[in-house]
Amino acid sequence: MTQSTQENLEYVDAQINVRYGETDKMGVVYYANYLVWFEVGRVAWCRAKGFHYRDMEAQHGRFMMVAETKCRYVAPARFDDDIIVRTAAGRSTDRIIRFEYLIQNKTTGQLLARGETVHVVTDTMCRPARLPDAYRHCFGLLPRPGSTKRSPGA
Repeated sequence: MTQSTQENLEYVDAQINVRYGETDKMGVVYYANYLVWFEVGRVAWCRAKGFHYRDMEAQHGRFMMVAETKCRYVAPARFDDDIIVRTAAGRSTDRIIRFEYLIQNKTTGQLLARGETVHVVTDTMCRPARLPDAYRHCFGLLPRPGSTKRSPGA
């Protein structure tokens, strides 16, 4: 996993090797797998920012519920290709989190797909909630006035 900056966004890269079961009869990756790879990218992004998403759920009772996905397929990925999922946090608020993705062939650098997911921060009852103060800086958000910031692991 590496970090780089492109288009003023800080991307975190995760590598995936395409498994045979992820391809369809035509030998190309089935389209829905790109959404699974977006999740791999989000988890890698969170870890690179110093927290585990599961800890936000367990310790703070907050979830990032997927509300919208977009994926523009550019070129096919095939069995045994090594691909890179590049993930960055896009424009976010304390209630709406956006991630942007670029999926590239590791060997050729060819762009395979680009996408976005939009997440609503919710509580344990699936009601909209605010992102805990401990995570605001990870998403480029300033602390709320009068808040006491705790580290993500606290």
